[in-house]
Amino acid sequence: MQIFRTKSVEQTIAETGEEGRTLKRNLTWWDLSIMGVAVAVGAGIFSVGAQAAAFHAGPAVIISFLIAGVVCGAAVMCYAEFASMIPVAGSAYTFTYTTVGEVVAWIIGWDLILEMMMAGSVISKYWGVYLDDFFHLMGWGVDTNLTFGSFHIDVAPIIIVAFFTVLLVFGTKIGARVDGAMTVLKIAIVLFVVIVGFFYVKMSNFTPFIPPSQPADSLPGSSVASDVMNQPLWQWATGMTPSVYGIPGILSGAALVFFAFLGFDVVATASEETIDPHRNVPLGIGVGMGLIIVMYMLVAFVTTGMVSYSDLAKQDSPSLATAFELVGANWAAKIISFGIVLGLATVVMVLLLGLTRIVFAMSRDGLLPRGLSKTGKHGTPVALQIGVGVVVAVVAACFDIGVLADMVNIGTLSAFTLVAISIPIMRRKRPELPRAFRMPGNPWVPLLIALANLWLMLNLSVLTWLRFVVWLVIGFAIYFGYGYWHARLGKGTLTETLSAETDKAINTD
Repeated sequence: MQIFRTKSVEQTIAETGEEGRTLKRNLTWWDLSIMGVAVAVGAGIFSVGAQAAAFHAGPAVIISFLIAGVVCGAAVMCYAEFASMIPVAGSAYTFTYTTVGEVVAWIIGWDLILEMMMAGSVISKYWGVYLDDFFHLMGWGVDTNLTFGSFHIDVAPIIIVAFFTVLLVFGTKIGARVDGAMTVLKIAIVLFVVIVGFFYVKMSNFTPFIPPSQPADSLPGSSVASDVMNQPLWQWATGMTPSVYGIPGILSGAALVFFAFLGFDVVATASEETIDPHRNVPLGIGVGMGLIIVMYMLVAFVTTGMVSYSDLAKQDSPSLATAFELVGANWAAKIISFGIVLGLATVVMVLLLGLTRIVFAMSRDGLLPRGLSKTGKHGTPVALQIGVGVVVAVVAACFDIGVLADMVNIGTLSAFTLVAISIPIMRRKRPELPRAFRMPGNPWVPLLIALANLWLMLNLSVLTWLRFVVWLVIGFAIYFGYGYWHARLGKGTLTETLSAETDKAINTD
C-alpha cells in the first residue's frame, strides 16, 4: 500500500482551478493579521496567563509566554514559507501531503478537525456563559438558557454560530470585515485594561520572580496534584515527583499558555482566498504574531504585578478580573466581561472558517466525500459551511463540555512539528520552486523548532496524550476504510486535473 504517496506542488495548485470547487481570492495581509489576532486574543488573554501564574510559573509566566511565543513564531515562519510557495487551503494538511506523504497528511487533517471542532464548540458554549455573566453584571434580567421539561438548551451558542455561518456563506471577505471591526474594539479594551492595571502594579509582587520548585500536592488548586492523569507526560515517564514553579513550572506554563497562540494554522489555511498570497500571507502572519506576543506579555506583566501569584493560587478560577477584584477595582469586571464577550465572538468565526477549509481540502482530495467541497456562486462551500455550523452549534448548545485546552494544544503542536520537519524535506525535493519567503537556518533551525514543539507536547498531561492516541486510532480506521481507496492521488485523477489546467492555460495564451 502506497500510504506515503505525495502530491506534487503542481497538482496541488491545479486543484484550486477545478470548476465548482474554487475559492474566491479577496483577503489582504491586514485581513489575515486581524484574523490571527481575532482567534488568538479571546477569553484566554483574560484567564490563561493568570492560571499559569497561579499554578505553574508564578511571575515567571512572562518567560512562559516568551518561550511559547518564540516557539510559535518560529513555527509560523515555516508556515509562511510553505504558504508563499503553495497558497492552497488546508494549511498543515496540504503542506505535509506534498512532502511527508498522504497518511501523515490525513492524520494532521484529522487532528485539526478535532482541534477546531472542539475549540469552536467550547468557545461558542462559553460565549453564552460570559454573555449571561455580562447581562447579570449590568443588571439586565436576560437569560439565554431555556428549559423544556427535563431538556435544557442554551440558545446563545446557536445564535453566535448561526450569525457567523451566514456571514461566511456570503463570502469570507464580509465575515473578515465584521470580525476585523470587533477585533479592533477588543484590542482597544485589552490596552485600556492594561494601562489602568499599570497603576496598581507593585514591584514587590515580582519577588521571587521564579518561585522555588515545590511538590504539586502542596498547592491545593493545582490540577497536577489531583491525580496521575493530570501530570505532565515527561514527569510521569521519568518517575519524577509532580512539581510546580521553578524551571519545570515555567516549561509546563509555556505548554499551557501555548493555547494563547492558537490560530495561525487557520490563517495559513485561508491562503487560497488571499490576494497575492506569496507576499500577503507571510506579511499577514508575521504582523499578527507580533501583535499577539506583545499583548499577552503586557497582560501577564499586569496580572502578576497587581497581586501576588500566591494570592491568585488561592482563588478557584484566577483571571485578570480576579486581580482587579483583589485590589478593589470591581468596576473593571464589567469592562473585562464585555471584552470577553467580544473576544469569544471573533474566535468563533475564525474557527468556523478554519474547520470548514480543512474539511474542504480533504474532501477535494477525495479523502472525505467529494460532495463536501462543492462551492456556490459566492465562492464558498455553502453546504459544508452550514453543516459545520450545525454540528458546532448543536454540540455547544446541548452538551456539557469541559474546556479541552490541552487537546487543542496537542493538535496545534503536532501540526507545527510536522510542518517544521517538512521544510528541509521540501528544500531537498524541490529546490527550484520560487519561495517569496525562506525560513532561515535550514535545515538545523527547522529541526530545532520541531524539537521545541515536541518538548512542549511532552509537558502536556498524560490524559491529554491518551485522548490524542484514541483520536488517532479512530482516524486510522477511517483512512484505511475510506480515504485511502477514494483518494484522487491514488486513483490518478489528480494527474488528469493537472493536464486539464495546463491545456486551459495554453489555450488562453
